[in-house]
Amino acid sequence: MDEMNELFYRDPYCRTFTAEVLSCEKAEGGWDVVLSDTAFYPEGGGQPADHGTLGAARVLDVHRRTGRILHRTDRPLPAGETVRGEIDWTRRFDHMQQHSGEHIVSGLIHRTFGYDNVGFHLGDVVTIDFNGPMTWADALAIEAKANEVIWENRETVITCPSPEALSHISYRSKKELTGTVRLVEFPGADLCACCGTHVARTGEIGAVKLLSLMNHRGGVRLEMLAGRRAMARLDEVYDDDEAAARALSVPVGQAADALVREKEGAAALRLRLSDMERRYFLLLAKTLPAEGLAVAFEKDLAPRDLRKGAEALLEAGRAAACLLLTGEEGNYTYILMGRSRDVRPLGKAMNERLSGRGGGKDAVQGRFAASEADIRRAAAELARELL
Repeated sequence: MDEMNELFYRDPYCRTFTAEVLSCEKAEGGWDVVLSDTAFYPEGGGQPADHGTLGAARVLDVHRRTGRILHRTDRPLPAGETVRGEIDWTRRFDHMQQHSGEHIVSGLIHRTFGYDNVGFHLGDVVTIDFNGPMTWADALAIEAKANEVIWENRETVITCPSPEALSHISYRSKKELTGTVRLVEFPGADLCACCGTHVARTGEIGAVKLLSLMNHRGGVRLEMLAGRRAMARLDEVYDDDEAAARALSVPVGQAADALVREKEGAAALRLRLSDMERRYFLLLAKTLPAEGLAVAFEKDLAPRDLRKGAEALLEAGRAAACLLLTGEEGNYTYILMGRSRDVRPLGKAMNERLSGRGGGKDAVQGRFAASEADIRRAAAELARELL
C-alpha cells in the first residue's frame, strides 16, 4: 500500500475501522500485528504513536519498520481474521492540535526571522528548537500572530506535488527528501514537509500558549502548549492566582503586586528581627561567665542564626569561648567559637563524650545527642582542661 494512502492520511478523523490481520509475531512486551490498512498513526516526525484497541487487544505502540506498520498489542490476533480498530481519539486529537500549533509557530518564526526549526518534541509540553536568537518579546509577538491565524479558521491544505512541481515550491524541511513529499500548508503561516496528522481547519487548534524561552545550542528553545492542553494549563494558572489572591485578601489579578509588597515587608521584618536578636545576645552576654567557656541554650533559634548569636556573645562578653545551642532535649544543634583561639580540640572532645558530630575551621558546628545537663557538665569539665 502507498505510504501516503494509508487510512490515517486519507481520513485523519477516522476513529474506528475494520481491517484484516496480515501477520502477528511475538515481540518484546507483546505482539507485532500488521494490518491490511490502519487508522493508527505510527510514531514519526516528532509526533507520538496512536493508542487504542484492535478487537480485544490493546494497542500499546505503533511503529513503521521496513515498510510495514507494526501495532504492538498486549495479546495475539489470528492472521486472516478481520478486526475492528478504535483509536484513542482524545490522544490523537491532542497530538493534532499540538503538531498543527507547532507548525504555525515555526512557520511564522521562519517567515519573520529566517530561522529553521532544528528540533521538535511532543511530550508533556511541546519543545521547538530554532537556530537563531530571540527575545521573549519576540516570542510573544509570534504567539499573537499565531493565534490570529488560528482564530481566522483557515483551511489546512495537504498536497503531494510531483517532483517537477515540487522543485518550484519553497517549503520548510529539516532534510533533503526523495520520493513522494507530503506538504502541509497553513495559509499565511507555514508550508512544510510533514508526515504527521493535522487539523482540517486552524480554528480546531483553539489557541497556542508559549510557556518559556531559553538559550539552546547557539539558538533558542521554546516550550508551548495548544488546544485542550493550553486551556488546562491556563485553568491551573488561574486557580493558583485565585488561591493566592484569596490568601492575600486582594482581587484576582492583583496577587503578584500584593506578593511583591508582602515580600518587601517580610525582608524589612527579617532585618529588624536580626537586629533585635543581635541586641538580645549582647545583653545575654552580660549574664554569662566572664571567663572560660560561656554556654547558652536558645530553644527557638534558627540553626542558620547560631553563628551571628555566637559572634555577638563573644563581642559583648569576656569569656575565652562560647557554646551556643538550639533544639530539644537529646537533640541539640550547636556552634563552638573562641576568642582568638583554636577551639577544635575542645569540640572534638565534646563530640566524643556527648555522641556528637561536627567540625570546622574557625568554629566547630554540629549536633549533640545529649541532655542539657550532660552538655553543661561536659562543657565545664573539658573547658578547664582544653581552654
